[in-house]
Amino acid sequence: MTRAVLSLGSNVGDREAHLRHALEVLHPWTTSISGTYATAPWGGVAQDDFLNLVVAVDDPAAGPRDWLDRARQAERARGRDRSPAAVRWGPRTLDVDVLTVESDGAAVTSTDPELLLPHPRLAERAFVLVPWAEIEPDTVVPGGGRIADLLAALPAAERDGVVATGRVA
Repeated sequence: MTRAVLSLGSNVGDREAHLRHALEVLHPWTTSISGTYATAPWGGVAQDDFLNLVVAVDDPAAGPRDWLDRARQAERARGRDRSPAAVRWGPRTLDVDVLTVESDGAAVTSTDPELLLPHPRLAERAFVLVPWAEIEPDTVVPGGGRIADLLAALPAAERDGVVATGRVA
């Protein structure tokens, strides 16, 4: 069995519709979905706030690349620009990141620049850890620790900047 945790975010247009679309793409494999959270943009580019959530998925036939392909499919369907001209950490209709993947209960690691596993900056991002802790606080990130502990290690101001808005699913 292959299990993955994905982070979804949107800050352009109908943010909830973009997130709902991604959840529809992932629906056949979804095991849990966090609530939705409003967060300030990360990365220093002036833009609107994001809506973020985390989803856990299982598919016995999928590998890590399949999760990336599904994520990219959802992004493309919502007009996501991943061209070299796109602004890094800029506004996005839909952003789907593969955070972690497990295969038969063992963590998968990858140094492929297109699919780094576990996601290299997840421990720095309250907008990932807050919704993830809602659904899986005891999950252990390889080389990082428990989600609840990673979240607790962030400054309170960062944690407090992730504001629950309800659910889009």
